[in-house]
Formats: sequence, C-alpha cells, structure tokens
Amino acid sequence: MKLTELFQKGVFVFTGEVGPVKGCCRTNGGPLPDFVREAAAIKDYVHAVNVADNQSALMRLGSLAASVLLKQAGVEPIFQLTCRDRNRIALQSDLMSACTLGIDNVLCLTGDHIRLGDHTSAKPVFDVDSVQLLKIARGLNEGRDMMGNPLTQPTDLALGAVVNPGFEPLDLQLLKMEKKVEQGAQFFQTQAVFDPVIFESFIRKAERFGVPVMYGLLIVKSPEMARYINENISGITVPRWLTRELEAVPPEGRKEKALEITLRLAKEMAPMVQGIHFMPLGWSDLIPPVVTELRKAGLA
Repeated sequence: MKLTELFQKGVFVFTGEVGPVKGCCRTNGGPLPDFVREAAAIKDYVHAVNVADNQSALMRLGSLAASVLLKQAGVEPIFQLTCRDRNRIALQSDLMSACTLGIDNVLCLTGDHIRLGDHTSAKPVFDVDSVQLLKIARGLNEGRDMMGNPLTQPTDLALGAVVNPGFEPLDLQLLKMEKKVEQGAQFFQTQAVFDPVIFESFIRKAERFGVPVMYGLLIVKSPEMARYINENISGITVPRWLTRELEAVPPEGRKEKALEITLRLAKEMAPMVQGIHFMPLGWSDLIPPVVTELRKAGLA
C-alpha cells in the first residue's frame, strides 16, 4: 500500500529500515536472508520498511531486488533510489522496473559520496540530484519520460524524500525541502534529531508545505557510536546527555538503556509529526515495544 494513502486516512505511519546483504540471495528453499527475517519480524508493527541503496557507498545487494524479496515475504518495502550510481536513463528504468514489480513507495535520494564507501576508486555518477530525481519520477507517474516522450503505461509510485532538521543554516534545508515538494515529494523522512526544541522549530517552519513528515529516530547503541556520529557525520549531533546515559550502564545493559532513550524521544516527537521512521541498525527488536507503548499512550 502507498504511504500516501495511509497519510490521507489520518493513520500515524511507522516505518523501519534494513540493509541488504553483501552477497547473492538465492535461497533455493533454504532460510531467508537476515535482512528479510529482520523485516518480517516487525511487519505487524510497521507499515513499511526502507531498503537501503548501497548506504554509505558500501556495495551490497541491489535495493530493488531486496525490495522484491521483502514484498514476497509479506513486508511492504520502500525502495530507496540514489543518484550516485546511475545516470538519468538507468534511474528512469529502475523506477519503471520498481512499479512493474509491484513496488508502491520510493524514497528519492542523492546518495552518499563514493569516498565514504568500500570502492573509493569507483567513478561517481550524480547525473542528477534528489530534486531532479523527484521531478523525473513525477513525470513518469504522469506518463512521460524526462525528455517528454510518452510511456505505454505510467508508473504509480508514492514519492518520498529526506530532510535534515539539524542542518545549519536551516533556511537552506527548508529551501531545498520546498523545491522537493514542488517537484513531487509527497512525504518526508527526517534525518536523526535528538533535540525536541530544534525539531519543533523545524516543524513549525516546515508546516507551510502541507506535506506529511516522519520523525527519523536513530537508535544509538553505544557511547562509541555516539562519538563516531559526532566526529564523522555532518548534520547529525548526538547530545552529551545521551552519551552520558549510555556510559553510565555496563555494556550488557546498553540495549535496555537504548530502548528507554528511544521511547522517550518517540514520545516527545510523535505529537509534532505524522509518523516515525526507525533507523535501528540491526536492533529492530526494539521497534515493537516502542510502537506498542506509543499506541497505548494514544500518540499513534
């Protein structure tokens, strides 16, 4: 089902995220890949699951094939499509392929740079960016390719985009968000934010666009992870209070503490948004208790 249809019905939408494996996934009747089993385990608690597209420029199984595997397992996928590795011909072809294969939701991204990944000598493409990709995808939905040529049948895709509330200056991020809406973005997932004051300021300014926003909730697993994010990932800041709370418990207690922090953040942010996008980084088993508590509290 399209996420746009859920938003239109007033449903508070939950989504998760998985990363495909680095390898072939022919099961031949054997066990499902880990990422499929991870997604299947939370399908009763989320409406859809993002499938990362060579996230951080690390080569993995293609997000389109992985999305189809989720669909076959009864999980609604969100096909992530980045501009880093494809020119405009390949991007359009993949969008039509996704629609043909029964994918309903696409998240349009520019993509992380090659220098972050495991194939640093590869040639980045970046023929278009995420704003242009949204325009292309909207055109395919309207029955024409990027050059205005008619399609035998239009695509029928719900188009999502990302926005970073922690970006400074925020006005530049809002300007890009506005451009994405103009070019076809129908919903947004935010990058990770841990400060409710910063997030509320962003939401108040973004409300004028009239597009559903999902709070991006990153599960921070350890103090080491928090420090790595602060030192290496621009636009995302893990606050000192969160790091201190993780430092105050022994390693074996960090998952329970991460659950407590995640639930606290979810309760603070939920009233401001139309959904929550969980970025669990392998700890998807924390999603069911958080969703259950939010629903009990009447926040979802």
